[in-house]
Amino acid sequence: MIRVLLVDDQALIRGGFRALLEIEDDIEVVAEAANGEQGVALAREQRPDVALVDIQMPVMDGIEATRLIAADERLSGVHVVILTNYGLDEYVFNALRAGACGFMLKDTEPADLLQGVRVAARGDALLSPAITRRLIGEYVARRPESAPEGLDVLTNREREVTALVARGLSNDEIAAHMVISPATAKTHVSRAMTKLRARDRAQLVVFAYESGLVTPRRG
Repeated sequence: MIRVLLVDDQALIRGGFRALLEIEDDIEVVAEAANGEQGVALAREQRPDVALVDIQMPVMDGIEATRLIAADERLSGVHVVILTNYGLDEYVFNALRAGACGFMLKDTEPADLLQGVRVAARGDALLSPAITRRLIGEYVARRPESAPEGLDVLTNREREVTALVARGLSNDEIAAHMVISPATAKTHVSRAMTKLRARDRAQLVVFAYESGLVTPRRG
């Protein structure tokens, strides 16, 4: 059973998501919060598998709530998915940097929402290759910053794997590209995440762009 926490200041939105999610046999909504502060408290109390978190809320916004959840070692099993009305904005990027595993638009198709919850519960990044390039690639290109430290701790193989993750490839696709086994690809990804202290694949993607390991593709 996938346990879900809903965090949104609009009761109608929460009610709609609850109705949709609880139709499924493998999903259960364990709690609802009207702001980020309540969301963090309920995450600590309920330990859900997935927290669907709105960005703009009173008292505490979704970015700060995500940061607090991601920083709490007791909540390492809580996967935050950001809900937004706007697909490509600085808020979403900052939420990914704060520790969210991905994001979904509030007007997403019901089937896509259900699939997204299941993907997040598995611990996978909820970022399609196209969205990854547009959101992170274009944003990083507009925002020059000093590259974060850390690339020197990666082996050449780990750098290559990190770059492929940033391009949106799955472990199986990485294995095929590098002519290695899926298990070996998974090991390289895990080691890169450990060395870079990345909470999940989404943070690995952010690091790859911010460090300059991967550059935005145009067109």
